Amino acid sequence: METRVHAGYDDGLRIVHPETGSVSLRLADRAIECLSVTPVSDADAVTPEAEGDNADARVLVGTFDAGLFRSTDGGESFERVAVDTLGPGGSGPRAVTAVATSPHDPAVVWIGTEPSRVYRSTDGGETVERIGGLTEVPSASEWSFPPRPDTHHVRWIEPCPADPDRWFVGVEAGALVVTSDGGETWVDRPEGSRRDNHALATHPDAPDRVYAAAGDGFAESDDRGDSWRVRDAGLDHGYVWGLAVDPGDPDTAVVSAARGATAAHRRGEAHLYRYRRGGEEEDEGTGATGDAGAFERLDDRGVPTGEGTYRAVLAAGRSGGEIWALSNRGLFVTRDAGDSFEQVPVDLPDRPARALAVA
Repeated sequence: METRVHAGYDDGLRIVHPETGSVSLRLADRAIECLSVTPVSDADAVTPEAEGDNADARVLVGTFDAGLFRSTDGGESFERVAVDTLGPGGSGPRAVTAVATSPHDPAVVWIGTEPSRVYRSTDGGETVERIGGLTEVPSASEWSFPPRPDTHHVRWIEPCPADPDRWFVGVEAGALVVTSDGGETWVDRPEGSRRDNHALATHPDAPDRVYAAAGDGFAESDDRGDSWRVRDAGLDHGYVWGLAVDPGDPDTAVVSAARGATAAHRRGEAHLYRYRRGGEEEDEGTGATGDAGAFERLDDRGVPTGEGTYRAVLAAGRSGGEIWALSNRGLFVTRDAGDSFEQVPVDLPDRPARALAVA
């Protein structure tokens, strides 16, 4: 199947065909916030109307200004969905800021919004129902998104690859919250978790592990989010934004990072790092041993970093070592987990993107 890269910007969705260099604009003038792309082979044709040559993916797109959109023909056409069920009485919110599809059942989709609410769909996004309890956790009174301090939002939702009822929700800014029972109950700020989570990741070959890229550092969990440890060896930039795990190696990840929010989003001085686990370390409190990890800056690897480069969005590809990076400097791909990058010769906006997905 042909690779398609879905890139979300503040003025629409670009669907990139790397093999031909063509770029198609969809949802023009919509502010794209998040993406979930599910190949029909994985979705088991959960949407029977998806037929024909372009029926190779279900694409769910969250927008900041118009709610949730869905395509069942690989992005050729979109319809607004969950209009009557998203928000109180179908009245909103308009801002859908996170969307994730269950790896256990592609009909199950979780949606996050601004202000912070979580919804679940069991029909591929057609309708949703609100999951309660999120804003009743103890830390909720402290949540605040600095550019809009009177509100906050769900920045990322990540399913657990080993448990269909376990989900991880990152609130920007304020907390990581975890549910082990499909949203019936929530664990607020597990030990060691980050507060300003931007991206979370898991890997089917390491089902108990969770990675977190956050404004207050990088952390990982080896017990399905119950406890977390900060990893910062070799990481010279503590504001971590983009995150992707090597599809062929759960011990390898790439992140984008800067010295702070201003450098990442306004001044434009961001870098890429590769994280690799290795060795063992002992917990000073419990005496237990676990794998340590360290970062390596990916300078001079064929992808622009540093001055003039805003934080990148990252996405895992479909084969081992394949990770995609998109910034204001263009679209790049590595097929050797960061040893080298090549630029994809396509015409894209010279400003930061908000979301990236590959299928």
